[in-house]
Amino acid sequence: MKPSDFAKRTGVSQETIEKLVTYQRLLEKWQAKINLVSATTLPDVWIRHFYDSWQVLPHLGDVPSIADLGAGAGFPGLVIAICAPEKTVHLVESDARKCAFQIEVARETGAKIKIHNTRAERLAGELKVAAVTSRALAPLPDLLELAVPLLEPGGLCTFLKGATFKAELTAAESAWHMRVDVAASLTEPDAAILTLRDIARK
Repeated sequence: MKPSDFAKRTGVSQETIEKLVTYQRLLEKWQAKINLVSATTLPDVWIRHFYDSWQVLPHLGDVPSIADLGAGAGFPGLVIAICAPEKTVHLVESDARKCAFQIEVARETGAKIKIHNTRAERLAGELKVAAVTSRALAPLPDLLELAVPLLEPGGLCTFLKGATFKAELTAAESAWHMRVDVAASLTEPDAAILTLRDIARK
């Protein structure tokens, strides 16, 4: 995928594309110093990371605030912040070096983000958001333990999950009531986007 293909599929502005090009440049520069993403994915960053992150947006709807748990190199949270600047995006990441990278991207792109250099469980009682998202952080039962304390009443979770999503859903549903929407991933044939609402512990 090229930047022009990303623009066609998503409908984002040329200004947004330019910010993502800056993001790509910084990712490649920093990757040489710290391990931000799998090196094999760098040649395909527009589909493997940018488009993969963007696909969360339609499932978030008009929620005003989002927390991305285990944000790492900023996927999906920083991409969401660039593509949907009207949303307040909190990036939660315990690795200070990855937070430094997020700060650099935000500085050069103007992305409006709030960075929390801590573990997600330490934010319970301090941070409340309308939606929580995450990619490749933990199995779904563990994610819900981290996410639910951060949700405002009526909040939702939208998680990017791999091929094990069905088993993870079964495990989570043994401990939680929730309304589940499953959407096929636009980037991985066996992956899915799980949107969870009305979440309550059994």
